[in-house]
Amino acid sequence: MFHKEHLQNGMPVVMEPLKNMRSVVLGIWVKVGSRYEPEEKNGISHFLEHMFFKGTKKRTTKDIAVEIDSLGGELNAFTSRETTAFYVKVLDEYLEKGLELLTDIFLNSTFPEDDIEKEKKIIKEEIKMVEDTPDDYVHDLSNQTIWGHAGLGQSVLGRRETIRSFTRDDLLQHIRKYYGTKDIIASCAGNFDHEHLLSMLNKHLGNLRRGSEPERGMPPEYRNRAEVHSKELSEAHLCLAVKGLPQASKERYALFSLNTILGAGVSSRLFQEIREKRGLAYSIYSFIASYLDTGIWGVYAGVSRKRVQEVIELILNELHCLKDTITEKELQRAKNQMKGNIMLGLESTSSRMNNLARQEIYYGRYSSPKEIMNEIDSITLMQIRELAERLIKKEHLSLTVYGPVQGEELKGIFS
Repeated sequence: MFHKEHLQNGMPVVMEPLKNMRSVVLGIWVKVGSRYEPEEKNGISHFLEHMFFKGTKKRTTKDIAVEIDSLGGELNAFTSRETTAFYVKVLDEYLEKGLELLTDIFLNSTFPEDDIEKEKKIIKEEIKMVEDTPDDYVHDLSNQTIWGHAGLGQSVLGRRETIRSFTRDDLLQHIRKYYGTKDIIASCAGNFDHEHLLSMLNKHLGNLRRGSEPERGMPPEYRNRAEVHSKELSEAHLCLAVKGLPQASKERYALFSLNTILGAGVSSRLFQEIREKRGLAYSIYSFIASYLDTGIWGVYAGVSRKRVQEVIELILNELHCLKDTITEKELQRAKNQMKGNIMLGLESTSSRMNNLARQEIYYGRYSSPKEIMNEIDSITLMQIRELAERLIKKEHLSLTVYGPVQGEELKGIFS
């Protein structure tokens, strides 16, 4: 059963006790990510996330590692464009120890100068790793094509020159600005007593100050353009996108249906047409990236240099014919696929914790699985056809290609 409470300092806590589970996952989510960073500090949210694990006033880095391994648990964090999250996953009997460890690194990390310099080297290696993984890196390049080099166009990892400039004072200033109760929520799923959890959270987090919120500003301008980043690789990687929907859009489940039909799964149109029928790509799929006030609906493919234009034309054909050719049978299959994915996700306490937090951050309310299933079942063929017609327009198309391709090879691709 879902519970939402507030700590004594006003910080919201969303909880889902599950008596049939043995694990508990507790997350602390901060509503700041690379989107809100000044260009000269791009990457600081992610850098700071790493630094929280470098020792506290009473634990060394090794102490933290030994303690979580001794519990047989997982202590980790991740940064996105709009959030930073820290979490611990343990057996239910170790919740108190896991919570104390998580809140200790969150509140009492010391950020030693020596570790800051070491972490700069580590994150530069992480950047190299991403750049050497072209099927990941092309998504960063696509964001730059669409949003430019600020805001949503910024990499979560940052740039080498910005990382080089970070100081301990920069980290502390970032914490002072964003790590307050107005920006933080706690989320917990698994086998626990919610009253006991609230008592422990009040004890450890109840004295957090209020803080300030990221400046939201106006929604960013979506830019329809084509960019080619030439590099000698064994294949070309491309992202073809149109403007999508914000996270909390009332049409989000209709878009999920469209995405499922187009390219989410082995029965999807793109997978069947481009991989199974023609053998032109090993990896091809469509994806949705939604944010607070905007979004992207896109397609990724990795193909040989000689087949880039052909595959782009095939993707465009599939996009443009969607509104006229989707059938009731396809829609029902997409609904069943989405509902099945939701039910399988409910078997994971980690997925449930993430879902609780994201619903609170983006919707400000909890929707039960039954409510979501009803939303999915209510989607009509007319709805998704109208949405496809509205989103898939030539003036909304954006293309990014990374690999052994020259810009002139794709001239006039949208004409």
